[in-house]
Amino acid sequence: MPAWLGERMTKLGTAIVENVVATYGPSEFLTRLSDPFWFQSLGCVMGMDWHSSGITTSVMGALKRGINPRSSDLGVCICGGRGRHSQRTPDELRACASRTGLDGDVLARTSRLTARVDNNAIGDGFQLYLHSFVVSTSGEWAVVQQGMNPSSRLARRYHWHSAEVRDFTSNPHSAILGQPQGMILNLVDARAAHAQWALLNIVEQPIASSLAEVRKLTMPGHHDVRPQDVDLKRLGAVLAVAHERELRDFASLLLVEGLGPRTLQSLALIAEVVHGAPSRFSDPARFSFAHGGKDGHPFPVPLKTYDESIAVLRRALDAAKLGHTEKLEGFRRLDGLTRAVEEQRQPLADFSAAIAREREISASLGGRTVFDRDSRSPKKTAAKRSPQPSLFAEYDGVE
Repeated sequence: MPAWLGERMTKLGTAIVENVVATYGPSEFLTRLSDPFWFQSLGCVMGMDWHSSGITTSVMGALKRGINPRSSDLGVCICGGRGRHSQRTPDELRACASRTGLDGDVLARTSRLTARVDNNAIGDGFQLYLHSFVVSTSGEWAVVQQGMNPSSRLARRYHWHSAEVRDFTSNPHSAILGQPQGMILNLVDARAAHAQWALLNIVEQPIASSLAEVRKLTMPGHHDVRPQDVDLKRLGAVLAVAHERELRDFASLLLVEGLGPRTLQSLALIAEVVHGAPSRFSDPARFSFAHGGKDGHPFPVPLKTYDESIAVLRRALDAAKLGHTEKLEGFRRLDGLTRAVEEQRQPLADFSAAIAREREISASLGGRTVFDRDSRSPKKTAAKRSPQPSLFAEYDGVE
């Protein structure tokens, strides 16, 4: 992870979490963290490659760096991480518990149990290398951990949320993400009750058999973002709000800011991450249209826009602490405006034109990827001015 992106991810991710906590509370943040679609969308809006397994490590690392110094204000603490950091989880949980009055030994035991379930009780060929345990001051927790299959070099992510765990040995997960492996050994599947009885010699009563529906998110093998990866109507609404003059002026007014179209495009997607319902995150690739991706897909990370997004969100959060909530409420209204445009006008994005436009203006926005060796912004190249491509196609006869 290059420093120029990692530092920005920490700032933006922290600001987004602050917004969620300030609006909905710490419990809602843990609920969203356990939703794989929201998590993937958060990573995309922060500038990570839209389907990379590196999203997990980078997002949790950025959030830990940004949230823990403010844990007393936010009511949330993040422990663990990748490799050797995961081994420190029990000690970090006990330290967090000592500050909040929680039982650190119980939290440490829960941490070990979730790791052992995913590493040992599920025989899917994936060995854990990342374990992040997020706990609130009320004792509610969420776990995000990831394993790697050394032969296929593919990753699998496991999500847990204490509010959904009724029995650690019977469908305890919020979700498990990865390509289907066919028939595998899963001793925490509710249907594995008889195997558990044989192993543990428990014959008194059956393990709870309620089976929660598991949502699956399988990312494709191609690295670039393609039209079929994105809901073009939803993307069209975001682009309309950002680039059509009438809508842009109104959206800027909602945020009490004088903002350019490119920043509004990013902020509309950030607002959706903060306020959107779970059903809004079925196409995480769409959120990469906020700040691109570090490998250049769908376009290089626009550093100037990224910094302006952080600045606008930070100003709104700072003003809200002083009792001036109109800017923070503006993000909720911006999300509402975008959904209204989507439902009423049904704009369909011209996918190719949208990416072409982003690449055309990339140099002027400080566009950068991990392949740029120079520490400075990429060198601007002279290009003949041409008419701007339309970002929208007509849909059902509605312009």
